[in-house]
Amino acid sequence: MKTKLTGVILAGGLARRMDFQDKGLISYQKHPMVSYAVKAMHQVADEVLINANRNIEQYRQFGCPVIADQTDSFDGPLAGIYSAMVYAKTGVLLVMPCDSPLFKARHLQKLLQCQIDQNVDIAVACDREKIHPVFLAIKTTLQANLQDYLGSGQRKLAGWILQQNTATVDFREEPEIFANINTMDELTTLEASVFQ
Repeated sequence: MKTKLTGVILAGGLARRMDFQDKGLISYQKHPMVSYAVKAMHQVADEVLINANRNIEQYRQFGCPVIADQTDSFDGPLAGIYSAMVYAKTGVLLVMPCDSPLFKARHLQKLLQCQIDQNVDIAVACDREKIHPVFLAIKTTLQANLQDYLGSGQRKLAGWILQQNTATVDFREEPEIFANINTMDELTTLEASVFQ
């Protein structure tokens, strides 16, 4: 039986290194970056949400519910994940950022499969070097735990993940899928790369 799950695309940041442009709406290969995440998520999740704190109407044009953080202080990806947990009606939440256009549905499926097979609270992507904490399959039963963590003033996503019953999902054969775009130079480089 297919696990019912909700997908959330994190587009709630300020993008300071992109001169505060809204990264999800910047074009990559002639399409807004968030559209690649929406396409990947729709192939795996039963419902897809976009977490955004500005340009809400533009994000709504992608056909997904748009949810803002519970606070207006741009508290980072954990705040977006928490908002998605509050909204979600499913037991599992699949998470990815809006600015990693090489991360596909099959990669999301691999995260989900690990979470199911190992029955862990969180499955997080990793390569040979480190975890990539914005790529997750996560049980929504962690909502109260996350609320407490945020309430204590902590914001570090990796720190919270490592406190939970977590498994890592090995993507060391395809490290390029984690390419994310934080500057216009990185966008130019990725568009010219062999990995598109």
